[in-house]
Amino acid sequence: MEPIILASSSPRRQEILRMLNIPFQVIMPNIDETLTSALENEDIPELLAREKISAVIHSLPAGQEIPWVLGADTIILFENQIYGKPESNEQACEFLRKLSGKTHEVITSLVLYNGRTHSYSSRKNKTKVTFAELSDEEIQWYADTGEWHGAAGGYRIQSLASCFIKNIEGSYSGVIGLPIFELYDILKEQNYSLLN
Repeated sequence: MEPIILASSSPRRQEILRMLNIPFQVIMPNIDETLTSALENEDIPELLAREKISAVIHSLPAGQEIPWVLGADTIILFENQIYGKPESNEQACEFLRKLSGKTHEVITSLVLYNGRTHSYSSRKNKTKVTFAELSDEEIQWYADTGEWHGAAGGYRIQSLASCFIKNIEGSYSGVIGLPIFELYDILKEQNYSLLN
């Protein structure tokens, strides 16, 4: 298999590529993730994933062959508001208070750039996540673990926050940040085989 450039610093996305035995190298994109109000909320992850790919391509030396670049972005959407990465312990607690006892949507978009055809393919995954009612003590305990750092919505479903997840409708890997079915589907479409 040819190596893929992963335009993301996410250890979770790297773990998924390793599990699938996809060779990859990480190049962290330098983009402004300030959200634009010109787009529908659910279109923002795809735009950011494309911007990550573009930033990586432009960071490479001129003339370098670029086989594949994979970008992904995840947002939490609740009551038509986007919950990004909290900036403080207090904001993480505020996010969890709002999500407590409610259902929110996790939208992950992934975009694959094919360097041979100079084309992009994209997929979107939407998953509904329901939190149990959380006490102030539980919220503070979780925030104090620091797990919320760098996590959209202020929680990581694959870690301690799983104690609070009552229900999930959709893709667990999509909530982690790289939906495996959509990734496989996009690779298959581009004739990148995992079966070799």
